[in-house]
Amino acid sequence: MTAHEKLDIPEVRSKVSPEEWQLRVDLAAAYRLVAMFGWSDLVFTHISARVPGPEHHFLINPYGFLFDEITASSLVKVDLEGNKVMESPYPINPAGFVIHSAVHAAREDAHCVLHVHSANGVAVSARKEGLLPISQQSIFVMSNLGYHDYEGVALLEDERPRLVRDLGTNTYLMLKNHGLLTVGTSVAEAWVAMYIFESACNIQVRAMGAGGANVDNLLMIPQNILDGGMRQLKEATRGQGAGLVWPGLLRKLDKADPSYRT
Repeated sequence: MTAHEKLDIPEVRSKVSPEEWQLRVDLAAAYRLVAMFGWSDLVFTHISARVPGPEHHFLINPYGFLFDEITASSLVKVDLEGNKVMESPYPINPAGFVIHSAVHAAREDAHCVLHVHSANGVAVSARKEGLLPISQQSIFVMSNLGYHDYEGVALLEDERPRLVRDLGTNTYLMLKNHGLLTVGTSVAEAWVAMYIFESACNIQVRAMGAGGANVDNLLMIPQNILDGGMRQLKEATRGQGAGLVWPGLLRKLDKADPSYRT
């Protein structure tokens, strides 16, 4: 079966709980939104989400699908070892699941793990100073940010403990020379965190281009403001966090192409 052939959608939906189906819809939406916002790297990055229930089962993209092709029914359900726990004709990317399974196993609160190779994110990750406190977006990231050194394509199991160590309890992880990663208690939370992360990187790339790549030309935000970043974000969203904008993002998708729901 090719990426362009659809599964028997009623059959897939009938085999899962209503809670899992809603998660599948949200996760498929996240993939479509990553494509819509220009962060995808063809088929080579991933978003995973933990299925509700006591089992450690997860949904991840079928390898070979472009992100704007992914639907709720095409997502593949696997266990922590990457073994399929529900019939699917599609493979998954082993490199992707090394990263995602490590985070899911270590962080009970990481219901969704989102990883991208966006051009802005990789550009900033390749600079020695990393993310700089030069934008309002950056203050929301920097108090909750870890860094992980590049070890090549993530294929080796022994990298997992170092990934977990470097993420720690943070929401944001910059993978040096590689890209960006966010975690969230929901798909919406992880996606909106990535929007903020990618925006901070985009602004930094533009600011450094305008300033001749000289850090001394950049105006840094004081530490006392950085320290209050998370509190300010909570106030700005009226305590709703990602829930304030996620319904609007789904409406945007529905206007463009609602097939992610199938």
